[in-house]
Amino acid sequence: MNRSYPHFAALILTGLLLCACHLPACAQDKLRIGVTLHPYYSFVANIARDRAQIVPVIPGEVNPHGYEPQGEDIKRALAVDVMVVNGVGHDEFVFKIIEAAGRKGSLPLIYANATVAMIPISGDSGGEKIVNPHTFISTTAAIQQIYEIARRLGELDPRNADFYRNNGRDYATRIRKLRAAFMQRIAARPKDDFHVATMHAGYDYLFQEFGLRISAVIEPRHGVSPTARQLARTVEEIKAANVTVIFAEKYFGGQLADMVRRETGVRVYTLSHITDGPFTADKFETEMGENIETLARALEGR
Repeated sequence: MNRSYPHFAALILTGLLLCACHLPACAQDKLRIGVTLHPYYSFVANIARDRAQIVPVIPGEVNPHGYEPQGEDIKRALAVDVMVVNGVGHDEFVFKIIEAAGRKGSLPLIYANATVAMIPISGDSGGEKIVNPHTFISTTAAIQQIYEIARRLGELDPRNADFYRNNGRDYATRIRKLRAAFMQRIAARPKDDFHVATMHAGYDYLFQEFGLRISAVIEPRHGVSPTARQLARTVEEIKAANVTVIFAEKYFGGQLADMVRRETGVRVYTLSHITDGPFTADKFETEMGENIETLARALEGR
């Protein structure tokens, strides 16, 4: 793990000083659940409802990719009883925060992806197979994570185990309905001629569950702009694969997507990464619903 050692050492010292005033979690009536990403806030909010307090460990408006922990993050980490984490590459910052708070090995962690079948990042230029951490941009993988979080919360808080399990089941049913509506809508639409490119590999799980193939990925790594040579090669791949649609990230990557559109004539749609803005209980359902609607419109040619 790469670290800026002076900055990290300062965080460790801050954490040790703050530990002196940290009250034991058992002194509180409600379980205090830390979360690292917006989808996990939505998952936990719908599972626990008013039986727990949810604490986002970093501000909602920051980009979790490459995030460097701040002193306030350590205070939040000291105030939780358990932390829900992605743990496969999308929230590496949280492990720095936990270590700086002096809670490495003592803070219970719920690895949301414990039961999810991982896939490698598509289009990665590094040569090695790297696990794709964007499991939350999917309905199928999201449901698996919802069940895992509900199960683990029940183990940590047995008095509310049935409550968590039932809420998780109800929430998963709503997510499943999003997928069912999409499948019914495009059931008669042939997908063999639907060739797409994506700005980055963040949507691999979403496309996989709907049986859609990604022909090209523009960014060599998420957030890393391609070189002129890489971009030229990708443009040629897009033309050769008869790609007609590019999916860019909502709010980001617009200029690059427009450049590719001008070179290839493809249509551009945007999908949400579900990792920006206010933390809300309905964020995952709302933005995943918008993503599915966008996919349907692209398949319908609208």
